Amino acid sequence: MDGTLIDTEPYWMAAETELVEAHGGVWTHQDGLALVGNPMMVSASVLRDRGVDLPLEEIVDFLNRQVAAAVAAELPWQAGGQQVLADLRDAGVPMALVTSSFRILAEPFAEAAGLFDVVVTGDGVTRAKPDPEPYQLAAQLLGVDIEDCVAIEDSGAGITSALASGARAVAIEVMQPVAARPGLSRIAALSDLTLPTFARIVRGEVLDLRRAG
Repeated sequence: MDGTLIDTEPYWMAAETELVEAHGGVWTHQDGLALVGNPMMVSASVLRDRGVDLPLEEIVDFLNRQVAAAVAAELPWQAGGQQVLADLRDAGVPMALVTSSFRILAEPFAEAAGLFDVVVTGDGVTRAKPDPEPYQLAAQLLGVDIEDCVAIEDSGAGITSALASGARAVAIEVMQPVAARPGLSRIAALSDLTLPTFARIVRGEVLDLRRAG
């Protein structure tokens, strides 16, 4: 969700900066990049180590409430996000939203989008990304084999989770560089994900559709 379908990473970074500075610390853009895709409790632990003198649960609650309020004010779709989901829905492809964000943020987005059959959140699993559990649970809830699934990710933790789950993994570079990995397809934009492209990936092709230069 975050970064891949909607451009929420600036919201997360703003909330992190506000919280750290309120406790007398300094939080940089690079600090924020290091948290992209992390489980919420991991991010909260990092913030507490940087001087945020609050219980982990309160840190997580503050971040989620701040970002949820920002998303409620304006849903920041990534370019091509709505179209690729609509194309899949029109083709009858079941879809799951698999995110490290908590239900307080993910469910309102999923309801607004109106396109997902299943929502798996960071507080709905025992082991969050980079563990494969979130994607494996999503496939189970959809009633499909994980090997028949295509997982689209933008963060290192998410990519690791997707690859380890057995799904066909696709990475789009948004906030973090995406290195080549065995079995990982890479795209430059969500508009690269046409139905014929999905079919090729499901058949086992590993594609690199990034723009030259």
